[in-house]
Amino acid sequence: MKRKIGILLCGLMLAFGVNAQEKKKKQSEDLVQFSGLVMTTDSLMGIPYVSVIPRRTKVGTFSDINGYFSFVAMKGDTIDFNCIGFKSSFYIIPDTLHEQKYSMIKLLTADTVYLDATVITPMPRRELFDEYFVKADIPDDDMERARKNLEREKLKEQSESLPADGAERGKYHLAQQARAYYSAGQIAPNNLLNPFAWAQFFEAWKRGDFKKKDKKITGEE
Repeated sequence: MKRKIGILLCGLMLAFGVNAQEKKKKQSEDLVQFSGLVMTTDSLMGIPYVSVIPRRTKVGTFSDINGYFSFVAMKGDTIDFNCIGFKSSFYIIPDTLHEQKYSMIKLLTADTVYLDATVITPMPRRELFDEYFVKADIPDDDMERARKNLEREKLKEQSESLPADGAERGKYHLAQQARAYYSAGQIAPNNLLNPFAWAQFFEAWKRGDFKKKDKKITGEE
């Protein structure tokens, strides 16, 4: 009895394994390496950064700077092509393919929006231009905001809050490297044990440098 049950379980496991392998094989056969080139209809130039998304899996790609794209898709799936400035389009991959690779050229039409013509005419007389320019009504709040943004204290505050740019970061990195090379193979110098640094500190203390800074900070006379 146990032997029959074991044979039955083995048979079921074998059937499930064969079914899973056949299903996996069928899924792999439905996949295709879908490649292509997206171009304009008028000049046949490659269109960069076109969104190429399949509707079934939603896992696609973007075209490169030359309009080329390549990704794994499924046979019979619908591929949507979208790009700003061009009309959306789609393409259906044939489900009768016998190979695992498929390539095509997709043409997109520019989405042109035509506006009404605007005719600009000059002032009939120079005196009218001067009069309109002088009488231009500029809101006070905008002018006040512009004045505040151009104040020295405001500009200084903005400059201190901005992060360091590339040149400043490069100089700081080079200074750190030079300091590390200067003390390479030995203990780094420490100003706490430097008598010259202590002499400069005492001289600054006698001159009242620190006292002046405290007055400036606290607002004392």
